[in-house]
Amino acid sequence: MSNKNTKSEDFYLRFEEQLLESQDWPGMYMYKFIVKDGSDEINQLKKILDNYNGNSSFKSSSTNKFISVTFEHFASSPADVIKVYKEVSVIDDIISL
Repeated sequence: MSNKNTKSEDFYLRFEEQLLESQDWPGMYMYKFIVKDGSDEINQLKKILDNYNGNSSFKSSSTNKFISVTFEHFASSPADVIKVYKEVSVIDDIISL
């Protein structure tokens, strides 16, 4: 996945199929995001992730320009995973991995 809300519904349908094939549901899913350090984007991301029961970890880049965010939570289906990606896609300059 990449940044901003440029993904089409076709993309999400293919991604859902891949998720169905690649792991068992329900189950834990790990998200990775990158945002600029010192920006409001990290606060926006934290606010969205706070709506989900999961564990977050934050790591600054070696130059302290970016923050890598790892978020793990129990998803009941691929649709739950896609919902999170769609919610964070409204954040400017976020990179979803």
